[in-house]
Amino acid sequence: MKAAIYTEYGAPSVLRQAEIPRPSPKDNEILVKVSASTVSAGVIWVRQGRFPGSNIFTFFLRLMYGLNKPRKPVLGFEFSGVVEAVGGKVQRFRVGDEVFGTTTGLTQGAYAEYVCVPEQWKQGVVAKKPPEITLEEAAALPVGFMTALNLLNRATITPSSNVLIYGASGSVGTFAVQIAKYRGAKITAVCSGRNAALVQSLGAETVVDYTGEGFTTRDMARLAAQFDVAFDAVGKLSSQKLKGLVKQGGKALSVTSPTSEQQEYLGELARMIAEGSIRPVIDKTYSLENIVEAHEYVDLGHKRGNVVITVAKPHQS
Repeated sequence: MKAAIYTEYGAPSVLRQAEIPRPSPKDNEILVKVSASTVSAGVIWVRQGRFPGSNIFTFFLRLMYGLNKPRKPVLGFEFSGVVEAVGGKVQRFRVGDEVFGTTTGLTQGAYAEYVCVPEQWKQGVVAKKPPEITLEEAAALPVGFMTALNLLNRATITPSSNVLIYGASGSVGTFAVQIAKYRGAKITAVCSGRNAALVQSLGAETVVDYTGEGFTTRDMARLAAQFDVAFDAVGKLSSQKLKGLVKQGGKALSVTSPTSEQQEYLGELARMIAEGSIRPVIDKTYSLENIVEAHEYVDLGHKRGNVVITVAKPHQS
């Protein structure tokens, strides 16, 4: 089967097209014909072999994925697709089901025509795709949504809450805005001016433009101690700056904190989709053959929401 692989850490050019063996599902696994994946921040960090701004996190990243070179040649942390075969002990899925989920903890990622996924495992998740969204949209949901939900669940957000989301136009940020809005919060979004209309359409009431002079000392002083919750959705604020934004007793949250994937999160996601309360923001879509170009674009740091990689043509139900 075709796949995009990498055998060394580095720039997007380390990715290349290759033919690799097609996997076969074990008794507890489903074989998914992959429709789409994404270029997430985590994928970029693992491709580069470094966590930006932190030697400690870089060490743990290398410990997990390979000290000197990648241990797993196929990236792609989230996917959507169609079940092509099921193991003998699988109960929740049937051939032809449209599914989406993550590849966390597995030996192969989703930058390939096929991937085998356990029906249930500790690190990752898989579920049937909500009928209200396309397969391309489904691929852009699991990682960003679950990260935002897991972190925001650590705070109490009510209709009286003032919430600041820094990096509101990225993948995690766009989901965080929608989740906080769903809970009734008043949202201040920090992003570039060109993305102001986007984050306002998702539920932000106030937008702070961090371009030009950046998120300045003046901005920090003006917003200091105003918020019940301050969420850094891109991991670029220091702990001191982030904590300076919240009121006494408020909660400072950052994507640099560890998170977990839980099957119940996909159930909550499905309910929100059915109610029309959440949607993935897709900036650009690239084919698997153009994976290098997709990674080059994301490396620029200007993507809005998600960048999707299409692997196979959408399944027609």
